[in-house]
Amino acid sequence: MIRAIPSNELFTVLLLIGLAIIAIAKLIAPKRFTDFSVIVINSKYLNIYSRDQKFFDRFDLLLFGNLILSSSIFCYIIYQNMYNITNVSINMFVKIAVGVGTFLFLKVLLERILASIFSIKDLIDLYIFQKISYKNFLGIILLPINALLIFTFSLTIELIYGCIGLLVLVNLIGLITSFKRHQNRIKNNLFYFILYLCTLEIAPYLFLYKVLILK
Repeated sequence: MIRAIPSNELFTVLLLIGLAIIAIAKLIAPKRFTDFSVIVINSKYLNIYSRDQKFFDRFDLLLFGNLILSSSIFCYIIYQNMYNITNVSINMFVKIAVGVGTFLFLKVLLERILASIFSIKDLIDLYIFQKISYKNFLGIILLPINALLIFTFSLTIELIYGCIGLLVLVNLIGLITSFKRHQNRIKNNLFYFILYLCTLEIAPYLFLYKVLILK
């Protein structure tokens, strides 16, 4: 039997967990977090930390965890609005969180595998690091957005689209920045890079869109 509880009770706990994760990330790497917090307007973070980037270090892993949590809350808020639900189903939220986490993690894993197959691993590793950094920043932005949507604003479709537009804008800034930083290397591997983009930057979201529409 699916357990339903008042919306704000669960969301409050989840938002506090997100804040705690960010606080821990700042505690273990205060200088790095300061540089990371202005990533949209300053490329210092990318210049410094891309040199020693790994698949996931502690700092990235914590922020990636917050990204999954914040994205899942945002998706559930949209789900509530679409179906006029007033109570939160823990089972449904867990399903959404597992789905979001699996999608994001497998996408990164597949990107690295295909980069090795296409022999553009060095280029894609830097590109992935920058892309994940911007997505992790989106996770932080989502925390206050989620809090406002839950506790302050009356949810409307226009407000949801506005929030999605803001998130897409930040993501586009990240993508454009990555392309500009590596445009010469991308030109030298243009065919493989376009194939990579079609395979892992466009196809997964089209597939996800189709699944959601059919559902």
